[in-house]
Amino acid sequence: MSPARVVHYADSGGLQIAYEVLGDGPLDIVFAFDTGGNIDLMHEHPEIDRFLRRFSEYGRLIHMDLRGVGLSSPIEDLPTLEDWADDVRAVLAAVGSGRAAFVGHGYGAQLFMLFAAMHPNQTAALVTVNGYARMRQDDGYPWGMPPGNEAAMLEFIADNWGTGAMAVTTPGICHPRGLEWLARLERSSATPRGAAVRQNLAWDLDTRNVLPAIQAPTLVVQARDDSYIQRGHGQYLAGHITGARYFELPTADHVPFVTDTDALMDAIQEFLTGTTHRATTDRALKTVVFTDIVDSTRLASELGDRRWRGLLEMHESIALREIEAARGRLIKFTGDGLMATFDGPARAVQCVQTIGELLGPLDLSIRAGVHTGEVELIGDDIGGIAVHIAARISALAGAGEILTSSTVRDLVAGSGLEFEDRGERELKGVSGTWRVLAVK
Repeated sequence: MSPARVVHYADSGGLQIAYEVLGDGPLDIVFAFDTGGNIDLMHEHPEIDRFLRRFSEYGRLIHMDLRGVGLSSPIEDLPTLEDWADDVRAVLAAVGSGRAAFVGHGYGAQLFMLFAAMHPNQTAALVTVNGYARMRQDDGYPWGMPPGNEAAMLEFIADNWGTGAMAVTTPGICHPRGLEWLARLERSSATPRGAAVRQNLAWDLDTRNVLPAIQAPTLVVQARDDSYIQRGHGQYLAGHITGARYFELPTADHVPFVTDTDALMDAIQEFLTGTTHRATTDRALKTVVFTDIVDSTRLASELGDRRWRGLLEMHESIALREIEAARGRLIKFTGDGLMATFDGPARAVQCVQTIGELLGPLDLSIRAGVHTGEVELIGDDIGGIAVHIAARISALAGAGEILTSSTVRDLVAGSGLEFEDRGERELKGVSGTWRVLAVK
């Protein structure tokens, strides 16, 4: 008889994130399914139950439903990257885990890749199962969904979610009992509207620029004939994550847990149990922000040293308060400006917007540059090319402007932020050209 299961809830900014813990082995393993998941219903399928319990034979499985999925709190709006990362950290804190291996399926794989890049010291290893860097087709990325098909897919989800119709992505489940279970799973994971909201986020999130920042040992598992997430997605991940191993399953099922269970379990166990401990890293994916006060030299001259010093102190007080509220880290003040880092770009941009608004009544205007990339952690300071890019972009901004790199734009799906393209620019001391955008 299988051990009894208990579903727990972690609080993440007022939302409840459902998770269960199976086993007590030495390795913590966090698992999340694609957008159609439900902790309880997964165990009603014998092969998926066997797959999940296999982890408990050599580790402690922490199986979570993502926000808006299954037993976790529903969502009305698209979550941001930072919101989702907060959910993972809330679950890790709730179970007392400081470092874990992450195994993600589909959309869950994409989000775990982002987490691994943002929080390398909490990531022991990474496994993606039919994951992808982006879902939408693009130049140099032909495996994604053609833009013209997006509306049709959303309409299909809205009309058919809850009937088992998504079995079109997993032929191996197309038998009466399998279809009945899948229909229940769809209904238990989200409403049709909720499923469409999640799909919208999947369209917009582009993590290609994040992949080189992933430092954890990585296994990319791909179903060879998956028509939904084609094998090119997996091959792209393996080719752009340093040192990643590629393992292909001879199946067409996007959900291989129901048909190729043994091969999948064996590949993941061999990879995870053979992973050696890595020393704490000194590099991480961060969003870097530079700001400075516009016309500061003129203002200092007109106001005099004493009044100018008073304004600078108010600027520093406001900035420090807002950065801490946004869970960022002030690196240093630079006379009339600052440098700060954030775990994600949406929160960084919104923080800068708030600082600008609060400085308005003081007749102070700031300009800012924002870029997300891998940085070197040097004690209390940071370094690396990402820092130079953010600084150079900031220098291009005008009064009241927030300029960003295209990487920021690609990672803020669901935030409500809008951008105006400012074209390709050469950045002093940085090779190549970089697309710069202004936050509207």
